[in-house]
Amino acid sequence: MATLSLSSRPLTFLRPNRTKPPLHRLLRHKPLASSSASALTPPTPRADPSSTPDPDPTPLFLRSASHPVPAAALASFRRRAAALVPPSAPHLHRHLRWLLADATADPSSDPALLRAPLDDLEAMWTRHVRERRPFQYVVGNEHWRDLVVAVREGVLIPRPETEAVVDMIRKVEGFADGRWADLGTGSGAIAVAVARELGHEGRVFAVDVSEVAVEVATLNVQRYGVQGKVEIRHGSWFEPLEDVKGKLMGVISNPPYIPTDDLPGLQPEVGWHEPKLALDGGKEGLEHLLHLCEGLSSVLKPGGFFVFEALAI
Repeated sequence: MATLSLSSRPLTFLRPNRTKPPLHRLLRHKPLASSSASALTPPTPRADPSSTPDPDPTPLFLRSASHPVPAAALASFRRRAAALVPPSAPHLHRHLRWLLADATADPSSDPALLRAPLDDLEAMWTRHVRERRPFQYVVGNEHWRDLVVAVREGVLIPRPETEAVVDMIRKVEGFADGRWADLGTGSGAIAVAVARELGHEGRVFAVDVSEVAVEVATLNVQRYGVQGKVEIRHGSWFEPLEDVKGKLMGVISNPPYIPTDDLPGLQPEVGWHEPKLALDGGKEGLEHLLHLCEGLSSVLKPGGFFVFEALAI
């Protein structure tokens, strides 16, 4: 395993998490005589249970407003949707307002122009309320930092506390012109946010083993016009990085870190719907993090950094 030590001015962020409080660390890599041979043998991913895909995975706010609906019918839907909200979940009224804002091009017009058929909106809302489907999957996006990040089932929803990872990277001297790898990029939120801070020479290699994640990350990279700074690569952890071995200024990762035995206790919005592949960190929650630590010496240049999120103990 690679030997790592804290940098001369360690940056530590502890912020609350909806499931478990994450621990953010920035580590400086010391060059070794040789790298770990096990770095190219990743832990076996745990397959997620099948889920019902959306008929149209395009984020709601990006769809064409091509479905005219009489204002009275829209008002009737609003009343029916509000009636489904249990007294114990008043925040769902806010979600209903947001759903209608994303779905309606001009709420004052009659007929209103919707971005999805009214029956589809009703089905989306019912799944959110009764099946505890995350609202971000319902509308297909999450507001994160200054971005509106496209998401869908099969991709982890970026959390506000993960924004601290980007803040830490910005404090690394010379980071703007360095090469970075975002391992387990998911929606590509971190890769896009970092790319928008990079200089002319800076690059991010965004890696994910999930084909769904690669598709969603590619969409987000294209939407924010950072194709020249972010390269999406499909594969497991270090495997797609053979051509940049020893050349990276830093590795960024928000790996799966929930202990397997804790997964049944997660709130339904997380445990029932978000990908187990992005949550399950093995028996102690460290399986993937330890694998990353083993492989760092093969990709980082001397003095490089590892920025990661893990479970606070």
